[in-house]
Amino acid sequence: MVEEHWWNGDTTPRGRRDVYIRTDGRRWDVQAQIGGESGRSKVQECPSRASAAILAGAWRGNQATWRELPR
Repeated sequence: MVEEHWWNGDTTPRGRRDVYIRTDGRRWDVQAQIGGESGRSKVQECPSRASAAILAGAWRGNQATWRELPR
């Protein structure tokens, strides 16, 4: 289940970036996706919700264009 989802605001297939925090109720992971649904992605497991939030923040960087999307 997706707990949080951010998007970089770019609508082009090459420029779109998404970061997700996901959980199954016991495990946490962060997914970074490039190029929309048909693009590439990387998933990193995390030991806790807090560590997933830290990793998601690091993967987003400090660009002001990132937006949190509703679940």
